[in-house]
Amino acid sequence: MSFPTQTLRGALLAALLACGAAAHAEPDLAAPDAAAAVAAGKITLIDIRTPPEWKETGVARGAQLINMLHPQGAPGFTNALLDKVKGDKNAPIALICRTGNRTTQVQRYLQSQGFTQVYNVKEGMAGSGAGPGWLKRGLPVDTCKAQC
Repeated sequence: MSFPTQTLRGALLAALLACGAAAHAEPDLAAPDAAAAVAAGKITLIDIRTPPEWKETGVARGAQLINMLHPQGAPGFTNALLDKVKGDKNAPIALICRTGNRTTQVQRYLQSQGFTQVYNVKEGMAGSGAGPGWLKRGLPVDTCKAQC
């Protein structure tokens, strides 16, 4: 049986919120600061959007791709992230999505799971009230090849 993407996204967000609703959802990181930190090797940037979104816009240069709609749910997402940071819950991580809404929820969840340095690129790829976004700022983007 196939479920609409919005239904799956809503279900995953509900699960993430249930696990980490009380967690504090800060700090934020501006897109240019995230780009500089990634280029300097100081942070792992995680793009939590879906493969169709990666294909549509490309991905921020240096970003690791983990679809937040992981087939194994929140635990699968967490394990995939732990693989990217070599099991280190204290590693600095920045999350990016389209506009910062999903990253806020995932940030809370990860903080509730013991991750200590989770930053939110709240303006996202496309921009939001937090800023113009990665794309409009002209920050480097690579075409999506691997997981698309």
